[in-house]
Amino acid sequence: MSQEVPVSLPRGAHAALRVMTMPADTNPMGDVFGGWIMAQVDVAGSIPAVRRARGRVATVAVNSFLFKQPVSVGDIVSFYACVAREGRTSVTVDVEVYAERHPENPVVVKVTEAQLTYVAVDDKGEKRLLPPLP
Repeated sequence: MSQEVPVSLPRGAHAALRVMTMPADTNPMGDVFGGWIMAQVDVAGSIPAVRRARGRVATVAVNSFLFKQPVSVGDIVSFYACVAREGRTSVTVDVEVYAERHPENPVVVKVTEAQLTYVAVDDKGEKRLLPPLP
């Protein structure tokens, strides 16, 4: 089992999503299924991308994804996301994931980090330019 060392939350990132894990989210070994975490990371990452694009976006790449520690049932999982860079049509977002566990003696640990790229799309799903910053 990984050692649980308390961490500081990321600077400059915004809390995009927070959820408590449930038994239905587990794999056959009893840990939260990695695919569930990946889906939540995609949702959390899309939030700053949608804000920057001022509209619809589509995920075009998962640039990196690192599972640092397992997530357990009952952990409160927080997803922090911020725009790392942008192109003409795309927004790359860093997502950091933290788990708050052991309510009797709370500790927060970093469990996952990822970087995803989204592209701004129009109503027809076609790529479009990002609007200028205000």
